[in-house]
Amino acid sequence: MASASASHSDARFGLDRRVTLLGPLPLDCGAALAPVEIAYETYGSLNADKSNAVLICHALTGDQYVASSHPITGKPGWWMRLVGTGKPVDPARDFIICANVIGSCMGSSGPATVNPATGTPWGMDFPVLSIADMVRAQALLFDYLGIGTLAAVIGGSMGGMQALSWPVLYPDRVRAALVIASTARHSAQNIAFHEVGRQAIMADPRWRKGAYYADGDVPASGLAVARMAAHITYLSEAGLTEKFGRRLQARDGAAGADCDGSSFGFDADFQIQSYLRHQGISFVDRFDANSYLYITRAMDYYDLAQPHDGVLARAFMGTKTRFCLISFDTDWLYPTAESRRIVHALNAAGAEASFVELSSPFGHDAFLLECPEMNRIVDGFLRAGANR
Repeated sequence: MASASASHSDARFGLDRRVTLLGPLPLDCGAALAPVEIAYETYGSLNADKSNAVLICHALTGDQYVASSHPITGKPGWWMRLVGTGKPVDPARDFIICANVIGSCMGSSGPATVNPATGTPWGMDFPVLSIADMVRAQALLFDYLGIGTLAAVIGGSMGGMQALSWPVLYPDRVRAALVIASTARHSAQNIAFHEVGRQAIMADPRWRKGAYYADGDVPASGLAVARMAAHITYLSEAGLTEKFGRRLQARDGAAGADCDGSSFGFDADFQIQSYLRHQGISFVDRFDANSYLYITRAMDYYDLAQPHDGVLARAFMGTKTRFCLISFDTDWLYPTAESRRIVHALNAAGAEASFVELSSPFGHDAFLLECPEMNRIVDGFLRAGANR
């Protein structure tokens, strides 16, 4: 059972929706979440036999505004290069859904939403989540919408983890899965970077063990540092060198600055410093610190093989889903070797799988940037499925 409300967003063709599902939703941690609030956007129309639903899964700091303006920042949707009229994921053909994952902060159940038992925000009393929990919540949404089978599920980075988890958890509900710049498990290096970010947040005096909602005095400094550390992993050395190198900030002869622009202090002398600081400050305006803790922890726990005696191929046994995996040669966060490992497991399981490594100077973030070759691959993969 559920109650739902929907309203038009400011998107050119998107609908901004909210639904409250009574649940309960069993979680991997042993707790259960009820009710389950899900905020999502839809684009296009569901056809008569409900066979054209395409789920797009967002990454760690993403949200449901995949192809419409963000209500806080006013910026265009984060994947408008891929989603839109005449683009690979086209609302003229597909009924496109992008849901804010549970644990996040753009309308779905998370630390900032109200705990019905107390009438106040959950904070750190919110149950610890897994990637599988996020996928199960999405399945609950599709049950509510009356959609039994997805034509495709698509995601990059953490979205790719969800896209890969869908056929494992629901092998009869997904016809195609497109996994971009992702992995089947979080590595020790990934966990280490996340721990640095979490510790930065929790060391901020304003974090107060997550109880900062009442006065709105948020741990902005800690969250900004967490974002800066993570953002470095999304880029490549070649990309950073090309864009910033060791170039200094223009200072216009500011007092205390050397003739080359160096302050010989701890200001942001280098352009890369200024860029990272901007990334951190702007992130605080749109994201919740507690949500960052919960989502990064869910990613750390992610290991598709673990429930299958550590054998990844067993996770895909019997699946009828078609898979397409895309990696980028400069992505050191989820390198090509991780995608190859998944492809080997799919082959061992007898699944239909294709794979390509693309060249890009932009590192992990390449999947979000202009990449015509990626668009052609996505378009061809989806069209091949539509013609079956």
